[in-house]
Amino acid sequence: MTIQSLILLIPLLPLIGCLTAGLFGALIGRAGAHWVTILAVAGSLLLSSYVAWEVFYNDLPVLNYSVYTWAVTDGIRFEIGFLIDSLTALMMVVVTFVSLMVHIYTIGYMHDDDGYQRFFAYINLFTFAMLMLVMANNFLQLFFGWEAVGVVSYLLIGFWFKKDSAVRANLKAFLVNRVGDFGFLLGIAAVLFYMGSLDYAEVFAATPAVEGQTIAILGQMEWQVMTFICICLFIGAMGKSAQVPLHVWLPDSMEGPTPISALIHAATMVTAGIFMVARLSPMFETSVTALSFILVIGAITALFMGLVGIVQNDIKRVIAYSTLSQLGYMTVALGVSAYSAAIFHLMTHAFFKALLFLAAGSVIMALHHKQDMRQMGGLARYMPITTVTAWLGSLALIGFPFFSGFYSKDLIIEAVKLADRPGVAFATFAVYAGVFITALYSFRLLYLAFHGPTRMDEDTRSHAHESPLVVTIPLILLAIPSVLIGYFTVQPLLFGGALADAIHVREAHDVVAALADKVTSPFAFALHGFVTLVFWLAMLGVGLATYIYLFNPALAERIRQRLGLVWTILDRKYGFDELYQRVFAGGGLRIADGLSRGGDRFLIDGVIVNGTARLVGRLAGVARQIQSGFLFHYAFAMIIGLVAIVASFVLLR
Repeated sequence: MTIQSLILLIPLLPLIGCLTAGLFGALIGRAGAHWVTILAVAGSLLLSSYVAWEVFYNDLPVLNYSVYTWAVTDGIRFEIGFLIDSLTALMMVVVTFVSLMVHIYTIGYMHDDDGYQRFFAYINLFTFAMLMLVMANNFLQLFFGWEAVGVVSYLLIGFWFKKDSAVRANLKAFLVNRVGDFGFLLGIAAVLFYMGSLDYAEVFAATPAVEGQTIAILGQMEWQVMTFICICLFIGAMGKSAQVPLHVWLPDSMEGPTPISALIHAATMVTAGIFMVARLSPMFETSVTALSFILVIGAITALFMGLVGIVQNDIKRVIAYSTLSQLGYMTVALGVSAYSAAIFHLMTHAFFKALLFLAAGSVIMALHHKQDMRQMGGLARYMPITTVTAWLGSLALIGFPFFSGFYSKDLIIEAVKLADRPGVAFATFAVYAGVFITALYSFRLLYLAFHGPTRMDEDTRSHAHESPLVVTIPLILLAIPSVLIGYFTVQPLLFGGALADAIHVREAHDVVAALADKVTSPFAFALHGFVTLVFWLAMLGVGLATYIYLFNPALAERIRQRLGLVWTILDRKYGFDELYQRVFAGGGLRIADGLSRGGDRFLIDGVIVNGTARLVGRLAGVARQIQSGFLFHYAFAMIIGLVAIVASFVLLR
């Protein structure tokens, strides 16, 4: 079997698993549904690992080929094709590994759910869609995968469709992403118009010729074509990767089952925008304006979404706002042309954030689906494995030296310090402040959930226990890379040229190369991390959380009262939801109501339909008056009519 045939099986296996569980779920039963889907994803993981081995260790040449030509018109080819390089290989392994862990975990989490087979079919379908996205060699297939993961996300957020809040959340995700996707589609249309192709290689080759061209927008305003294209494409990333102001859907997506929070809304789908910008780095490198825009948006998201995480009480929403903040860090890295650092953080974050979500799900299972941390406490004595893995995930999240998050986050911060473009000053402040904020909300979660006095009611405490092996084994398997993968991959991925075939950075923008001297060895770099400002900011956050939530919990309420206005602003998430509800949703409803009243009821129903009926009625009433039934009346009318006709002929002569 050729390498191309093996590669084709990687996305097809989850698709086959989805169709089997979805169409024949009643026939194969619950056990059959989870076995066929798990084996499908496991097969994809093994094949992805083989491809990654060939790419990274056996120097497999870049494979760029067409699988199927859908249409050819005016010389433009619409194809399904694969681009297999280092970036693709890395993403395939991350997607399939996290997906496999989530599939296994789901056996325990969804054990009693009536939609068991449907759920496994959906997550297999999502895995297929995400693989098609990262393996694409053209914009058409990229857009297909982009929309397909969005559709499956919509289905999974609203999986419990009898729950009103879940239905509202999936509708919100759908509508907000439509805004981003409109910009994304405009960008793809502009690529096709100016480059004459949708194939990545052909577009990259045509980019230098387009770089100097301008386009008139809003009258006489001249924009660089590449700036326009890149900003439009990034607007799509803002929706999918939940960047301000298109971030509002992600926290509400926590209404879906927890395995989906780990797979889609922490590790894979929300990083699609980060992946897309890195994949299109030859295009984004042509516009410093677009990169500065990306930098500022990422910095705002990293700082202000992290602050909201401090005041959340729902355990999943704390992790959701943490995800928003970490996506902001990745976006900041893109904005300073540190694409490889963004992908590196994407990879490490996928493991430790999936771990934290699944640990939260383990807690939710033990507490009969209670998610308020104010009703937890002291769970460490009941759930030791979940507690330890949550600690490991949190230490990776705050960037504690030697943990995976340390290498990826610290290098982003160092890259920002070396960059020279508009927005760097604010971004530097944001990423440093984010370190303190991340440590504060992370350890607040640990202490409120796992330590201190228990705040559970007696019935909940009597049933609290460690989760079954199908839940704890994925936690352990995710904890291992959360601790170790940064140490072993930082040098080859960032400084060893492992991603050089996929990511292209102009020499003047290459801040990652300037960091090579600082990372002479992973051990020395981590050891030096103990004496940096970043480390002490994190320890300040840890210390403050420890004092408040472990030793003086009453202080938290006094702080909340003292910071009443600030706390209210954070608790209301800066009012984005109210703004969108009143201005856009409310404005849309008012416009629709006006059109309904003026157009539908008055014009169509009142004038056209009912007005016509009334006119016919009046004419009929007049006609009835002249229908007397007497013969001499009709004879007289005929004579009058004949006289009128003769008179008209005479006058016309």
